[in-house]
Amino acid sequence: MFKNIINLFFPPVCAGCHSFLMSNENVICTLCRHNIPLTNHHKNPENEAFKKFYGRIPVEYASALLYFHKKGIVQELIHNLKYKGQQEIGTVLGTWYAEDLKDLAIIRSVDEIISVPLHKRKLRERGYNQVANFGNALSKGLNIPYNPNVLIRTIYSKTQSKKNLLGRTEGMLHTFDVNFSEKNHNKHFLLIDDVITTGSTLEACSRALMKIPGAKISIVCMAMAHS
Repeated sequence: MFKNIINLFFPPVCAGCHSFLMSNENVICTLCRHNIPLTNHHKNPENEAFKKFYGRIPVEYASALLYFHKKGIVQELIHNLKYKGQQEIGTVLGTWYAEDLKDLAIIRSVDEIISVPLHKRKLRERGYNQVANFGNALSKGLNIPYNPNVLIRTIYSKTQSKKNLLGRTEGMLHTFDVNFSEKNHNKHFLLIDDVITTGSTLEACSRALMKIPGAKISIVCMAMAHS
């Protein structure tokens, strides 16, 4: 009842276009869901996300749910998730993508879901990891444990956006480490993040995970930058 009173004075709006949500809509309005650019990567194991890591790191599988375009719906969603505290966006996208991924044999072989970590300082500044809810929703939908404690970010780094691929990759070296024991050996890890751009962050995280004997790595993200 209290929620209904709040909604009366502060009606919820779509995280993509800011129009008022109807009573049967949740976080993202029907129109945005209809217009949102889906990658359909899950239908093609040799998709562009997978190909991005050719010759860089050995991944079992890679995909993203959405295409990220500047000034598009997905950019607005990710911005609201990262900087406006709208963590429910991660839950919605994780629940959505779990439905697409749950029947893939390669995903059913995953042992744990691992998120790209924030540095302790960044976590204090933001108050949350923007991919945590995405990870928890995937965990629930896929029935795979979510473990946010294996990967560690050891270096606080500023934005990489103005660097080229080589600069970003070099800048990420030694940024991540792993906290593991023998029970983590020979596991298939599903590494998750918000947006694949150059792939340098995910490459650095994967290289850290590869310190674990017998580790296999797959990658799933909310979105992928698309020209």
